[in-house]
Amino acid sequence: MIRLGLSTSSVYPLDLPNGFRLAREAGFDGVEVMVTRDVRTQNVTSLSELSDRYELPILSVHAPVLLLTHFVWGTDPRVKLEKTAELARGLQTDTVVVHPPFRWQADYAKNFLEIVEEISQRYEVRIAVENMFPWRVKGKSVKAYSPSWDITQFDCDATTLDFSHAALSGQDAFELMTTLGRRLKHIHLCDGSGSLDEGKVFDEHLLPGKGNQPVAQVLAALAASGWSGNVVAEVNTRKAKTPEERLKMLIETREFAQQHTRSTLFGTRLQRGMKRLAGIRPNR
Repeated sequence: MIRLGLSTSSVYPLDLPNGFRLAREAGFDGVEVMVTRDVRTQNVTSLSELSDRYELPILSVHAPVLLLTHFVWGTDPRVKLEKTAELARGLQTDTVVVHPPFRWQADYAKNFLEIVEEISQRYEVRIAVENMFPWRVKGKSVKAYSPSWDITQFDCDATTLDFSHAALSGQDAFELMTTLGRRLKHIHLCDGSGSLDEGKVFDEHLLPGKGNQPVAQVLAALAASGWSGNVVAEVNTRKAKTPEERLKMLIETREFAQQHTRSTLFGTRLQRGMKRLAGIRPNR
């Protein structure tokens, strides 16, 4: 059964407890914790208390790999990943989300897949590497990730598909899903309206259905294939003018996910994807 979660990053700039509260009020099944400079996101006791208070399980933990979290748990990316896995294990959560290495993290990038495998086995958690996007500075392409932003080039056991990142990179999420196949273990639910080549600059994280990615088809194909991973909303609600508007956005996102993970619509493209997805079971 697919569980629907809310990333605590979706309520930014509100704090961590509000992330849990809004996840509960919007009707989500659980929460993904984004580890940030807020020490409560780094602490098993604090997170467990929030999980108990709002009666929501923590479905996954996102490692502090953003530029804004550069100094969380030091600057060594391997230490950051290991501490995230340790946190997930302490919370009895089986999934850690991590981005590909930055190019300037030379030693980490060179041994990234071996590090992921070793930490995953030691802490008995799934480390799902997330698809990213190319960078462009002053109109020129910059190699920010090593070996690539494109996770189809990574020989790893577990991956995360983010629709906004797919849009910005010019990838079709349905094709990305089918290419990843059995390695697709986790979804970041959102949308995007275009790529860098089309003049887009920002990672939008629109509500699903508000962009041009085939979000509904991907969710329907996963559900019909028997996929049983977690679909976690990671949407931008910063434009909400009132608390009520933010909650409405989150409810709309959850309802979209529920509708399309229960879809019985089978078009030609969906049937083709179904054939390629046959047998996917992320929790095996």
